[in-house]
Amino acid sequence: MFTLDQIRCFVAVAEELHFGRAAERLQMTQPPLSRQIQKLERNLRVVLLDRDHRTVELTTAGRAFLAESRELLAAAERAPAAARSIASGQEGIVRIGFTAAAGFGILGELLTSISEALPKVSLELSELVTRQQAAALLEGSLDLGLARPPFDAETFESHLLLAEDLMLAVPADHPLTSHRGRIRHEDLRGVPLIMHSPLTARYFYDLIVRMLPIDHGQVAHTVGQITTMVALVRARRGVAFVPASARMLGVDGVRFLPLAAEAEGAVHLHAIWHHHNANPALRRVLDALESGAD
Repeated sequence: MFTLDQIRCFVAVAEELHFGRAAERLQMTQPPLSRQIQKLERNLRVVLLDRDHRTVELTTAGRAFLAESRELLAAAERAPAAARSIASGQEGIVRIGFTAAAGFGILGELLTSISEALPKVSLELSELVTRQQAAALLEGSLDLGLARPPFDAETFESHLLLAEDLMLAVPADHPLTSHRGRIRHEDLRGVPLIMHSPLTARYFYDLIVRMLPIDHGQVAHTVGQITTMVALVRARRGVAFVPASARMLGVDGVRFLPLAAEAEGAVHLHAIWHHHNANPALRRVLDALESGAD
């Protein structure tokens, strides 16, 4: 197998087409330079240079090998810097999981701020519910989750990214739109409700039943995704409790009304990661998140 020293010697001779000048350029004498070229040709089993006492010319194979050799040397020069950059977290890959609601809320802004701070870090995205994110973080297929509480604080570290209001989505012509002040549970008597699934949207389900005395006899539909809830509201199938970021969906025919004061800042989204994750780029991303929150 050839060595990088042999490649450097070949490139110098190929570019100078003169052993003396190439030896001078490499700060060595001609005999060891000639030996390196001979070893290279033996290893490759190819003649790279036609030479006599006066001239040196590249063979057809030599011309092809010169292009590849230049790329090899360039890669060898880049490799140490790339390794140092990856070790420091300036380059690398961070795999991020996110909930559907985060996808139309904070996700875009978050990715932009990370990319501006760390332009050489690649971000790979997976849309997963919190339970799936926790499992992926444990097995190492994710580096960072954008998840809802609760999660195991002994296993995962966390950083609060967003605390937003819980709001009531109603059809634009619903009588509640003329209500003055915040909507309270007594204002919802007899109003059909679109509720979060206790299985696939457990965080929102638990949050709402803790906050409001829900009459399950009023529940017209139970669904798992906020986008589906808003679409059902638009179809006048009922009203729904959604995070304030649902307004960003821009669905015509839906109004978002403020709920009682305890709903202010009630919806939390955290960045979570495994205690033992050693990805240097993740550390840089976390620094960028904390800087953005300051």
